[in-house]
Amino acid sequence: MTTPPPATELSADEARRIALRAQGFLGTPDRRAGVRGVLRHLGAVQLDTISVLARSHELIPYARLGAVGRTAVENAYWKPAPGTSDARPHAFEYWSHAACILPIEEWPHFAFRRRAYRGRPHWNHTLPEGTYEQVVKQLRTEGPLTATELGGAKKTSEWWDWSGTKVAVERALMHGEVVCVERRGWKRVYDLAERAIPADLLHDELDDAECLRRLVGLAGHALGVGTRADIADYHRLKGEQVDAVIADSGLIPVTVEGWAKPAWADPAALATPPRGRHRTTLLSPFDSLIWERARTERIFGFTHRLEAYVPKPKRIHGYFAMPVLAGGRLVGRVDPAREGRTLVARQITLDGPKAVPAVAQALIEAASWVDCTDVRVERVDAPELRDPLTRELARALA
Repeated sequence: MTTPPPATELSADEARRIALRAQGFLGTPDRRAGVRGVLRHLGAVQLDTISVLARSHELIPYARLGAVGRTAVENAYWKPAPGTSDARPHAFEYWSHAACILPIEEWPHFAFRRRAYRGRPHWNHTLPEGTYEQVVKQLRTEGPLTATELGGAKKTSEWWDWSGTKVAVERALMHGEVVCVERRGWKRVYDLAERAIPADLLHDELDDAECLRRLVGLAGHALGVGTRADIADYHRLKGEQVDAVIADSGLIPVTVEGWAKPAWADPAALATPPRGRHRTTLLSPFDSLIWERARTERIFGFTHRLEAYVPKPKRIHGYFAMPVLAGGRLVGRVDPAREGRTLVARQITLDGPKAVPAVAQALIEAASWVDCTDVRVERVDAPELRDPLTRELARALA
C-alpha cells in the first residue's frame, strides 16, 4: 500500500483532545440521543461477564452521560423506544472488538465476518447429528429462547463445558442465522435473524471490501485519530485488511508529534478544534477509550492492564482497577467493590495531590449511580494522600 503524504501535522496534545472528543469525553454530551446515541457514536460497546459496580456495557454510557438509570441502559439497547410505534431493534450482539453490542444498521457490514465463520470448520467440534437443525426449528416454533430453554447449557461434551445445543446455537449466531436479541440475567436470548433483523438490513450482499471500508471508517470516526494498529484493533481486523481499504475509507493521513508510526484521522475531527467540558469519571477497563494498551500509553502516558485474570499475589492495582479520567488525563485508579450501600475503594492509586479532588468526585458520583450512600477507602498507594482524600469525600458526603 502506498500512503499519500500526510495532510496535517498534529501535536500530541491535539491528538489527545481529538481522541477524547471522538470518544464522547470532551464537549457537551448529546443527552437527547442518550444511550442509543452513545452506541451509534462509538460503533461498538463491549460486553463482559465481570460485574463490580455494574457490567461494562452499563459503565460505557454512564462514563459519558452521567447517572443514566441502569434499567434505562438495558432498555435502550434492546427495547423499542418508549412512546413510539418504532418496534425495530436498535442493536444486535456480535463479535467485533470482542463480544459487543453493535448498532443494528451495521448488520450488513459484518457479512465479511459471517462468511469467514461459515467458510471454515468451526471450533473443530463435531455436533451430534441434527442438533443444529433442531435448534433452528425450535426457535422458529417457540420464539426467542435462552440456551437453557433450548435444551440446556450443561456439559454433555468436553468442549468449554457447553452442551451440544449451546455449541449449535452459538455456531448459528456466528453464521448469522441466529441473533442475540437481549441478555436476560446475563444469559443470551436467541432468535432467528429473519425475525429479529429488519428486512432491509437482513442480507449479506456487501462484498468484503465494502464491509471493511465501512468498519475502517467507523473506527477512524470513533477514535478521531489513530495508527494502522489502532484502527485495526477497534473491530479486530487484520492489518492487511485495513491496508486494502484505508485509502478509500475517507480517513486522512496525518502525522502526530511523538508517534513513531503514521496515523489517519477522521476529517470531521480535524474540521473544528476540540473544546468544551471535560468529563470526570471512572472508566471500565473495557472502555473503548482505553481498549488498546499501546495507544493508551501513547496518548495518555498511562499503562493500563486488567488484572482480574492475574493471580492475586501478582496484582499491582487490583482485581478491576478502573482508571480515573479528569481534565482530559488519566489521573489514577480505583479498584472498587460494594458492601450493602457502601462503595468500597479497596485500592486507590493517585497521580499526585492534584488528583485528589477528581478521584473523590468520581467516587461520589459512581456511588450515587449505584445507590450507595457511603464511600469507604481501604488502601491508598501514597499514604500521605489518604487523609486529604478522606476529607474530600467527607465534605462531599456531608
